[in-house]
Amino acid sequence: MEINIVFRIAAVGILVAVLNQVLIRAGREEQAMMTTLAGLVVVLFWVIQYISTLFDTVQTLFQL
Repeated sequence: MEINIVFRIAAVGILVAVLNQVLIRAGREEQAMMTTLAGLVVVLFWVIQYISTLFDTVQTLFQL
């Protein structure tokens, strides 16, 4: 697994957390929630290929 993906996920997490706090302080709770969901979707798209590889490896390992 590449360490680069961990840093990218951390960067998105920090960015989303800061944007979330700024939007909440500005009274825009709905936009803060949408920003959080968008960050989650982006990270899930990045991680989904690693999850697929994990399932393939487990399937091969146990010969299912």
